[in-house]
Amino acid sequence: MKTWLPLEDQIPPYSPQLSRIETEQPAMSDTQCGQFVDWGKMTDLEKDSPVVPSIIDDNLLKQYARQGYWAKSHSLRGKIYEQIIKAVSCRTVTPDADVYKDIVGKITGKRSPSTLPLPEFVDGSVVPNYCLNTNGTVAVRKIVVCISNQFPDISFCPVLPAIVALLLHYSADEADCFEKVCRLLACNDRTKHFIDQTFLAYESSCMTFGDLANKYCQGAHKLIVSASEDVLEVYSDWLRWMFGDLPFNYAARVLDIFFVEGFKVLYRVALALLKFFRKIRIRQPEKSANIRTDIQNFVQSIAEHIPVEKLLDKAFSIRLFSRKEIRLLRDANEKALKQKGITVNQKRHNVHLAVNAENFKSNIVSAKEMREIWSWIPERFALCQPMLIFTTLDHGYSLNRFYAHCEGYEPTIILIKTTEAEVCGAYLTTDWRERRRGGNKLSYFGTGECFVFKLQPEMERYEWVIIKHPEMEASKSLLDACPESPQQPGILNTEPPQEESLLTSSEEPSDRLSPFLATRHFNLTSKATSMFMAGSAEYIIIGGGSYPALYIDGNLNHGTTGRSSTFDNLPLCSETFQITVLEVWSFQDVMPN
Repeated sequence: MKTWLPLEDQIPPYSPQLSRIETEQPAMSDTQCGQFVDWGKMTDLEKDSPVVPSIIDDNLLKQYARQGYWAKSHSLRGKIYEQIIKAVSCRTVTPDADVYKDIVGKITGKRSPSTLPLPEFVDGSVVPNYCLNTNGTVAVRKIVVCISNQFPDISFCPVLPAIVALLLHYSADEADCFEKVCRLLACNDRTKHFIDQTFLAYESSCMTFGDLANKYCQGAHKLIVSASEDVLEVYSDWLRWMFGDLPFNYAARVLDIFFVEGFKVLYRVALALLKFFRKIRIRQPEKSANIRTDIQNFVQSIAEHIPVEKLLDKAFSIRLFSRKEIRLLRDANEKALKQKGITVNQKRHNVHLAVNAENFKSNIVSAKEMREIWSWIPERFALCQPMLIFTTLDHGYSLNRFYAHCEGYEPTIILIKTTEAEVCGAYLTTDWRERRRGGNKLSYFGTGECFVFKLQPEMERYEWVIIKHPEMEASKSLLDACPESPQQPGILNTEPPQEESLLTSSEEPSDRLSPFLATRHFNLTSKATSMFMAGSAEYIIIGGGSYPALYIDGNLNHGTTGRSSTFDNLPLCSETFQITVLEVWSFQDVMPN
């Protein structure tokens, strides 16, 4: 077991008399931080620091972070932050405290620091109060401006003022805080992820959060879809909810765990915020038309509704995908943005597209219903407009013609309308050409992003059973080999170091991403849980086990539906049905395989 953070002497409790420290004193271990804090607003501190062991190992550090062990000791938290950030591997030339002292006067000049404009890359974010005194809020502005001078490649970083404001609490002076933030920004360890610095990176994280909300907060996601024309615009605030909108003591607790466990905890907390928001929202008799503002107001006033411990308990009760899967999903989203023309240097761009009601035409669903389906699909494909590639009305009731028109496209959406006016379908992630890999033997393919659904007479989506029942894995995901606590003490750890690349796989061409939720990433107890899609010359099957979720014959005329083991779905329509119309939709601007 690796050890971390020796504390030879008990750190004395903070007292206001110690707040006036000299700016020339650089050593956090010899001084008390807090000269920028409005101590009258810090009501939850205790007089005595908690007693800590002389040595803290990784598991104990994780336990302390989650329990808020140092949350009531300002000085102890400062000591721990200092040790964590000192351990970060940085570029050879990383601006330090001396650089700040050299440039701050030149950059601010004779103008009042309180009037310094923040850089454009903060995208309108303001300096949060965070229990800082007047000198503290001015110092944040100065530090952010100096960081902009030293990091000209930063093009989009709306959470930077909040991160600076939090760390200023636990810094000896402005220069010390500047150095801490610069180390986070200049981290050169590719297995660590601290702060997004480009629009491409930030937007891909927003899309990833949208995908996770779609799977783990379906009630809140449905609420947002119904109340907002641009769902991803709402999700684009997810990081600001935690760093900017949350009250100081909540944000600091999130930062504690973030430093110890990594970026995944931010997804957890943001999902928990959404879950609580929905509970509060549905109780309100009168609802605002601006759900984006409503979420922000809820987060800012969360102390009136949810204690911080309850928020964190909810966050850690959510069984998310492994870090590896989340990284694969984020990489896939980033690649989709690049295909849409988004670059690392871009500052702002409207990339969110909805189903165009004027141009959309289907013989099965309305534009409103297709928009509902679009809210279910992964964010990277929701960027694209729907494109009809096959319909029985134009191309005939033939499975051979179905394959001829659908091969080369992935993903696809199958829509079915029965003679009883029932409407159901499936979102399928993989090209139908994959069926040929099994030769004459029927073989299943696809990934865990596949799902089936019904639209008429009622609406319901059924996702991969593993998403809702992760206990159906025989053991922890094979690609989640790294523990929740970091492998290197005191530093974020997101992936095992031996995984050098997430973009390529020995099984795939180098220009394709390793599939998100590929079955080989999971130690499944039953083969039936991975029977996503299969096809032969006589029929196609979607979902397997005792019954397929959908079975369609070679004439595209008759079908059956039942409760599949893959999706744990109810029958999608009448258990035996006759098809009136079948359509297959793909996505514009997605490169054919």
